[in-house]
Amino acid sequence: MRVLVVEDEPFLAEAISAGLEANAIAVDVVSDGEAALFAIDITEYEVVLLDRDIPVIHGDEVCRILNQRPERPAILMLTAARALADRVDGLAIGADDYLPKPFEFPELIARVRALSRRRFSARPPVLDAGELRLDPIRFEVTRGGRFIRLARKEFAVLEVLMRDPGTVISAEALLERAWDENANPFTNSVKVTISTLRRKLGEPWLIRTVPGVGYAIETGEPGSATTH
Repeated sequence: MRVLVVEDEPFLAEAISAGLEANAIAVDVVSDGEAALFAIDITEYEVVLLDRDIPVIHGDEVCRILNQRPERPAILMLTAARALADRVDGLAIGADDYLPKPFEFPELIARVRALSRRRFSARPPVLDAGELRLDPIRFEVTRGGRFIRLARKEFAVLEVLMRDPGTVISAEALLERAWDENANPFTNSVKVTISTLRRKLGEPWLIRTVPGVGYAIETGEPGSATTH
C-alpha cells in the first residue's frame, strides 16, 4: 500500500511517516495542497492523509478538487479541529474519514487499512494464495499454519504480489508500490528483497520469476499469469 501524507508540521509529518513505514506502508510526504495535487497526479495512492489547514491550497479545496475526479484515493482528513460541527463539515466536503489531532497511532493505522479495503472493496481483508496467508491488519504471514517473520519491506512486496495472485508484476511496479518516491529506479532492492522473501517462505518456491518481465505469486493454475 502507498499513502500520501499532506502535513505542514515537519515533526508531525515525520512521526506519521515513520509510524506508517513501521507497518509496511510506503509513504510520501508533502507540505502543501498544491504539492499534494501534483503528487496525486503522477502517483497512484490508495489513501491520502490530508491535514485540513495547509498552505497554498487549503485542505478543504484539495478535497473538493479530488472529489470532482472520476477516480481518486480515499481521503482521511487530519485536523486539530475537534468539534462535532468541524467533523461533519469535513465529511460533507467529501472526506471519507475524519480523525482529530492528537490521535493514537493504532487507530490511525486501523483507519488507513479500513479505507484501503473500502476504496478497493473487491480486496479481501486477509489474502490467501494456496497455503500462504497474509493478514495486513495483524501484520502476519503464515504458510500451512507456520508463522513467517518478515521485515517490513518484505511484507510490503509480498502484499503487492498477493493482491494480484497469478499476475506477473514488474520490478518497476513493485518499486513504485512498495517503496517511496526516494527509491532509486536503478537499485537492485527488488531483486534482493524477492530473493530473501522466497527463501523465508520456503520450498516449494511460491514466487515465480519471469526473466525480463517480473514476478508472480503461484496460484496453482497453469497459464493463469498475466503481465502489467
